[in-house]
Amino acid sequence: IHTLARLSLKGRTQRPRDRQEGGFLVATGLALTGIPPGGILGQHMKQGHKKKILQRLKILEGQIRGLQRMVEKDVYCVDVINQSLAVKEALSGIEDLLLENHLATHVTEQMRSGKKEKAIKEILSLYKLSKKK
Repeated sequence: IHTLARLSLKGRTQRPRDRQEGGFLVATGLALTGIPPGGILGQHMKQGHKKKILQRLKILEGQIRGLQRMVEKDVYCVDVINQSLAVKEALSGIEDLLLENHLATHVTEQMRSGKKEKAIKEILSLYKLSKKK
């Protein structure tokens, strides 16, 4: 599942569909229907999930910086690829937590409030994006 990324603006370029929010670049070009204005880490995030996700994102940030240093130092390509695969695995774990949170909060709320079609559409959109990997 593709994830909306929040990247520090330090030295980053902004795509036309991206927007700046609180010092972060929000990749809106990948936005799906129904994402609240606060973004993925909006007000409905379970605190336990939010804490885990933020911690994993900090770790992931370090891994990506490590990848950059590896490329700058001309590290053996296979070693860089192995580290890149570890980054993908870590990102996948974050996506799993986000989906679990979404199902436990937003989807159940949508089902209770008669917005079943919206919930189904969002999950199908995520599923279709995940098949494109």
